[in-house]
Amino acid sequence: MKLVLATQNAGKIREIKAKLKPLGGIEVLSAAEVPDLPDVVEDGATFRENALKKSRAIAAHTGLPALADDSGLEVDALNGEPGVYSARYAGEGASDRDRNLLVLDRMRDVPDEKRAARFRCVIAITLPSGEEHVADGVCEGIIARSLSGDGGFGYDPIFFLPEFGKTMAEISVEEKNRISHRGRALDRAAEIIAGLRREA
Repeated sequence: MKLVLATQNAGKIREIKAKLKPLGGIEVLSAAEVPDLPDVVEDGATFRENALKKSRAIAAHTGLPALADDSGLEVDALNGEPGVYSARYAGEGASDRDRNLLVLDRMRDVPDEKRAARFRCVIAITLPSGEEHVADGVCEGIIARSLSGDGGFGYDPIFFLPEFGKTMAEISVEEKNRISHRGRALDRAAEIIAGLRREA
C-alpha cells in the first residue's frame, strides 16, 4: 500500500514513518517524492478543515491514499491563539524561534496559573474513491517562561510538560511520539490505515 504524506516537514515525516512502520507493507511517500503536487492554501477556520482540504487535493492529484495533518498550539490566555495560524503566527518568513519569542512576549505578564495550553493535531486520510477518515489528538501543557531544549521543532521549546518536568524539546523522540498530540492522532490514524489495508 502506498500512502502520500501532504508535507515536506522533515520532523513530521520522521514521526509519521516511525508510527506506521510497525504496520509493515506501507510505502510512505513524502510530498517531495511526488512530482507536481498542488500547493494547497490552508485557509480553513479549523485544523480539521485544513487537513481534509490537503488530503483531498493530494488524493485527487495522485490517485493514491493521502494523509494530511494540521496542528498547532492553542494558548488559553491568548484566546486560543496561535491556533490554525501557528505556522505563520509571526508573519511570513519567520523562524520557529521568532514564533516562540512572540508567544513568550505576549505571555510575559500572564501568571503561572493561567498559562495553560495544548497542542492539537487533526489527521485526515482520503482515499482516491473519496472515502475519508479523521483522527485527532491533544497534548496538554503549560507555556514556559523561556525557551528550553533543542529537540523537536515548532513550539516544543516553550511547551512545558508538568509530568516530565521538561519542555517538549527536552524529552526523547520516543517519549514525544508516545505522548504528543501528533503521536496520539497517529495512533488512531494507524488503526484506521490497518483497517483499510485489511479491507483492500
